[in-house]
Amino acid sequence: MAIRVSVQADDEDECVEGLARLVDAGFQPVMMPRLMTDGRWMARAVPTARTPAADGRGLSTG
Repeated sequence: MAIRVSVQADDEDECVEGLARLVDAGFQPVMMPRLMTDGRWMARAVPTARTPAADGRGLSTG
């Protein structure tokens, strides 16, 4: 199973900020912010091997 997380935002700055927060949490960007055809902004990231676990069992959601 592939795990991906997405950021959806109303504007580019908001999307960049959301992606930066994911990177700070240990995720790696796989799609930089881009404007979608429906007018929203989207970016995607995947966990890296160093993504910390909140409780020792899985990915941090905090």
